[in-house]
Amino acid sequence: MEHAEEALFRPVRAGNAFEETVERLMQAIRLGVVAPGERLPSERELATRLGVSRVTVREAIRSLQENNYVESRRGRYGGTFVNDVIPKSAPGKELGDIHDALTLRKVLETGAAEAAAGRSLGSAERRGLRVRLEEASTATLAEYRRKDSRLHLAIAEATGSASLTAAVAESRMRVNELLDTIPLLEPNLAHSNAQHERIIASILDGDPAAARQAMAEHLDGTASLLRGFLV
Repeated sequence: MEHAEEALFRPVRAGNAFEETVERLMQAIRLGVVAPGERLPSERELATRLGVSRVTVREAIRSLQENNYVESRRGRYGGTFVNDVIPKSAPGKELGDIHDALTLRKVLETGAAEAAAGRSLGSAERRGLRVRLEEASTATLAEYRRKDSRLHLAIAEATGSASLTAAVAESRMRVNELLDTIPLLEPNLAHSNAQHERIIASILDGDPAAARQAMAEHLDGTASLLRGFLV
């Protein structure tokens, strides 16, 4: 398993450190690189190998613990151990389905952000984007998915293309079916809200390249979590 550990616990990209750390840990658990009952590398070692802070590792481990994948034990022989029984992936979702849904989403939504930033938006459109951003930023866990979806649709609407908005809506329905099978992780939501602010700021500033890049980074974080929990 030494080579598998090296492959999984390699440095992550800076843009979505928390999400990619969760993905790597979930891959190690699901692939049996760290088997049920076995101990994960220490926080310090994981931080060094993944190239992230110990705070990021701690948040990722806490999220997995809250969702019954691992448990932390204290004492001389303590550490973080994979639970003997771990939650199963949601049935009925093939790897090809997930890849297809995420690829379509990335193409549509990065294009939508770029196109929206390239338009001369009216005051009502600009106000609408700010309102949707505020709603998503202050949403409770129970309503977050709905408010997040509405913000992404507002970005598509800001392109002025009804066809693109319809395509984004259909794509988002597919992605929400996947998202509904994985837990909501509060560190991810906080990170997503910060990314939303960068996306909307880029659109309102009329910077298509920055809007596209910010949206791509945001979607990559979501994709990392879906791959970690479902693949």
